[in-house]
Amino acid sequence: MTGRRRWSTEEILDTATELLRTSDAESFSVRKLAAALGTDSSSLYRHFRNKTELLRAVADRILMAAMDGYRPEGDWKQRITALALRLREAFGEQPQLAVVWGRYASGGTGSRLVMDEVLQALCASGLPDEEIPVRYHRIVILLAALIASEAGVSTLTPEEYEQGMELFRVAALGADPERFPALAHFARDVRPLGADRRAAFEEILAAQLAHIETQIP
Repeated sequence: MTGRRRWSTEEILDTATELLRTSDAESFSVRKLAAALGTDSSSLYRHFRNKTELLRAVADRILMAAMDGYRPEGDWKQRITALALRLREAFGEQPQLAVVWGRYASGGTGSRLVMDEVLQALCASGLPDEEIPVRYHRIVILLAALIASEAGVSTLTPEEYEQGMELFRVAALGADPERFPALAHFARDVRPLGADRRAAFEEILAAQLAHIETQIP
C-alpha cells in the first residue's frame, strides 16, 4: 500500500499562499489547507505549531521576495523610501497577505532583512544610537498601517468599490452646510480613501523621515 505523500515546508507555504490570494486570514484554516493538499491537519502540525505560525511564515515569504535583489543606494532617506516602495509593491500583488503581515508580523529571514536595512539606514542618518530603536519602531508601524490599509481597499470587488464611491459622493456632496460646514465647503475637492494611494504613501513617509531629520544633531 502506498504511503501518504509527505509535503515539504515550501510546498505547504506555496499552497497556503495560493489559498490566501482568494480568502482572508479569518476564513483561512489549517483544515482547508490540508484539504487542498490532500492530507490531514495533523501532518501540517509537524511543520507549524498553529495557524498563526503558518501565517507568519507566509507573510515572511513576501518580505523575502521584496528584498530579493535589493541593494541599498543613496542617502538614508532614499534607502528607507526605496525599501518602503518595494514592500508596498510586493504586498500590493498579494493584498490579503498585507493584512496578515500587519496583524501577525514575522520573525523569519525576510523580517530580519527588512529590520536590519531600516536600522542600518537610520545609523547612516547620524541619529544617536539611543534614538534609533524608537525611530525604527515608528517607521515600521507607519509602513504596516499604510500597506495594510491600501491592501484593504484593493481587495474590494468592482461592485463594492463603486458602492463605496457612491456612498462617499452622497456623504460629501449631500452634506448639510449648517451641520457639516467644513465638509460642505470642501465637498467637491475632498478625495475618497482609495484615490492617489501611492502619492499619499510617499508623502506621509516623507513627512515622517523629515521629522526624523530634525532630530539629528
